[in-house]
Amino acid sequence: MAAKKKTAKKKTAKAKTAKKKAAKKKTAKKKTAKKKTTKKKTAKKKTTKKKVAKKKTAKKKVAKKKTTKKKKATKKKKTKRTPSAAFMKPMTPSPALAAVIGSKPLPRTEVTKKVWAYIKKNGLQDPVNKRMINADENLKAVFGGKSKVNMFEMTKLVNNHLS
Repeated sequence: MAAKKKTAKKKTAKAKTAKKKAAKKKTAKKKTAKKKTTKKKTAKKKTTKKKVAKKKTAKKKVAKKKTTKKKKATKKKKTKRTPSAAFMKPMTPSPALAAVIGSKPLPRTEVTKKVWAYIKKNGLQDPVNKRMINADENLKAVFGGKSKVNMFEMTKLVNNHLS
C-alpha cells in the first residue's frame, strides 16, 4: 500500500506542475498579445499627430556695455639700459686672440661679437651640432689646443685671453 501512495503523490505532483506550466503559458500569451496591441496603438497615434508650425524665437537684444574712458596711467619715460661698466671696459687681447679679432682694445661684448663673426665667415660652426665650433689654426691657440669647443665654453676660453 505504501507503494500505491507514493505513486499517487507523484501523479498529483505532476498534475500540479503541468497546471502551473499551462497557467504560465497563458499569461505569456496574454503579455505578447498586449504588446502587439500597444504597438498598433502607438502606430495609430503617430499617424494622427498634427504638424506643429515652428515657433520663431525672438532674438535677444544684447545690452551694449558702457564705454568708460580709462585714465591714462602716467608712465615713466623708459631710459635705455646702461650696460655694466665691467662689460664696457676696453680690454687688450692676447697675441693669440689678436690674430683673430685684431690688437685694438675692445670691450668683452665686442670681442665675443668679433669671434662669432670670424667663426661665421670661415664656416667653423659644426653643421650637425651647431653648438660646437671646429677650431682652425688661429682659434686652436685661443682655445688651448682643442679642436672642438662648445659655444658656451668658447666665451670662457676667450675671456682668459683678455687683460
